[in-house]
Amino acid sequence: MAKMLFRLGRFAGTNSKKVIVAFVLLMALLGGLIFSMGTAFKEDVSIPGTESEKAMKILAEKFTGGEQDGQVKIVFKAPENEALDSADNKTIISELLTKIQEDTAVTSVASPYELANINPDKQIGYAVVTYSSYADSVSQESKDKVEDSLAITRDKGIETGLSGTVKFEQTEAGGGPGEIMGVILAYVILAITFASLLVAGMPILMALIGVGIGVLLILLGTNFFDISSISLTLAGMLGIAVGIDYSLFIFSRFKQQLKKGFSVQESIAIANGTAGNAVIFAGLTVIIALLGLMVVDIPFMTTMGIATAVVVLMSIIVAVVVVPAVLGIMGHRIRPEKSNRFISMLTRANKKKESETNAWSRFVTKNPLIVAVVGIALLAVMATPFFHLNLGLPDDGNKQYETSERQGFDMLSDAYGAGFHSTLVVIAEPVNQEAASADNLKALSETINGLDHVQSASPAMPNQTNDMFLMSVTPEDGPNAPETKDLVNEIRDLSDSGNMELLVTGATAVNIDISDQIMSAMPTFAILIVAFAFVLMMVVFRSLLVPLKAVLGFVLSIGATLGFTVFIVQDGNFLDVFGFPGSSAILFLLPVLCIGILFGLSMDYEVFLVSRMREEFAHTGDAKKAIHAGLKENGAVVTAAGLIMISVFSGFIFSHDPTIKQMGLALAVGVLFDAFVVRLAIVPAVMTLMGKSAWYFPKWLDKILPNFDIEGETIMKEYSKKGEETEALGSSGLYRNVL
Repeated sequence: MAKMLFRLGRFAGTNSKKVIVAFVLLMALLGGLIFSMGTAFKEDVSIPGTESEKAMKILAEKFTGGEQDGQVKIVFKAPENEALDSADNKTIISELLTKIQEDTAVTSVASPYELANINPDKQIGYAVVTYSSYADSVSQESKDKVEDSLAITRDKGIETGLSGTVKFEQTEAGGGPGEIMGVILAYVILAITFASLLVAGMPILMALIGVGIGVLLILLGTNFFDISSISLTLAGMLGIAVGIDYSLFIFSRFKQQLKKGFSVQESIAIANGTAGNAVIFAGLTVIIALLGLMVVDIPFMTTMGIATAVVVLMSIIVAVVVVPAVLGIMGHRIRPEKSNRFISMLTRANKKKESETNAWSRFVTKNPLIVAVVGIALLAVMATPFFHLNLGLPDDGNKQYETSERQGFDMLSDAYGAGFHSTLVVIAEPVNQEAASADNLKALSETINGLDHVQSASPAMPNQTNDMFLMSVTPEDGPNAPETKDLVNEIRDLSDSGNMELLVTGATAVNIDISDQIMSAMPTFAILIVAFAFVLMMVVFRSLLVPLKAVLGFVLSIGATLGFTVFIVQDGNFLDVFGFPGSSAILFLLPVLCIGILFGLSMDYEVFLVSRMREEFAHTGDAKKAIHAGLKENGAVVTAAGLIMISVFSGFIFSHDPTIKQMGLALAVGVLFDAFVVRLAIVPAVMTLMGKSAWYFPKWLDKILPNFDIEGETIMKEYSKKGEETEALGSSGLYRNVL
């Protein structure tokens, strides 16, 4: 692989314009296809085979007006000291509803007066607008008409908000001010790293090219596969981060080779054969972790993992093909002697001390027990809140206060209680004709009404064939409350002791089923990831204790990440600091996403840091010297890469979408814990304590396992075999003949 990448780098570096034009044409071709075909995102988050999904299909087939119809609740609150049903307010609300009914996509409009749903103090009520299509198929034009109409009542002092199955604020696809600030901060870090404003922009440009191609492929794929819009956001978030990092690794190695006296073209080829090899290894690790989401067996998460993996793959290709091409044009402008004092702290040698050490490596190796204990204790404390994790799906109550949907949510909660948003749809199917008697149906309604945390249960209503009955159950608590989840299970358990089969569905029940599915699959997913990491690290580093330490460090960092996220988002601490409008359940897909994504990133940092330690230990047999070499030579790259990841992910914390905010927070904190606490502190401290035993590996195992040349050392050995000194290489013909 290293030799092939060496040749690829040499080709791209000497044919720069052809390579760049080819990628520009590829992007233009994909853009043209999307322009002609359009996009078709599908926001289905159900799980085939679950009870709620089965009940949803029955609801659509056996009952008219099923929940899949697009409905908008327009919520009104009268001005202070006025009644919503006053003559003036009726006139104003009627004017609004008449305007909305002009939309040909609307099949019916029911006012709060027709529905008789005004609350006891006469302040709040809601109208229902029903569309001819499913909720996710309602056009943007229809949505705009509703939102524009709200001014009619708002201008007259009537507070007006929105609710229902039609969503007016779609998941953001990126590009907001927060994300842009994250990229700007990444640019600053790169400028400090390379001490050059021009060079700093190159990795970001490369990342944008990789993400651009990947996103275009996802948009094209929406015409053939069921892909949700959140997949695009996650793919963009991760793609920018890894794209910058992968380009950074190759740019850094290129600069190192220039500093050693190699020519520009030689440095390009060597950088691609060495750092490019590590990039492919790191990227494939991330891809494997993303594809591992298939273990969860939830279709939309599988497509999310595949879509994100496509963007990561494009980032890898751009890093090993386009980066050498750009260096072929711009490489002569990079001055290897330029460096920045701030970022070089991790690589700076102390002239009065050993030249191969730096301040941090000396501190860690002199105080390994203190560093290890403090680091492990910190992560353990951070992980504690994880044990009361409550999964769910952020709802309108988690949106910013200024949104119409948040205002509607709050007004409905004030008027009818938190359980109004948790309505459960219960389908009762009698086991025989006798079980369908009026007395049995009445008894069922009374039984459900008598359960804890039930606010009300409607009488059972038959379908047209009288073989199934429909009930609406309003819980006392919100959709993500543990009490509501317990209530769903209690209603389902009634099937075991009665003469009716009960199926529970509705948005709340669907979310509960998805959360339960993820929680049951998470241990298996985590075990597979950890086992894969152990085997991978064992093959790479030819050691038993090094991979054991690596996976235990990953377990610590993922536990601390999820614990910290629970502490902030679910427990409601420091919400203002991170811009959350209120506490909420943890996004149901967040744990498995964090495990998959952070696993890939943590293995990246482990490989870049420890591979240099292994190389030094193999050369000198000195375990402590190996630690110094790893921290001194690769510590700054890991530091810069970690800071870039944190910058990019942190930008998404400023999103208005609660789903994106949670993802940005968790991934930013996860990189912080793993890169700086685990890889740069705990790892070298523990390896210092283990000494040479860290590198013990049974000879019989060494013989049967494959040997991966991640650092591309075979390339450098080819140069050494020719007996050429570094200074002479630039003028020799070896570059053209080697490999």
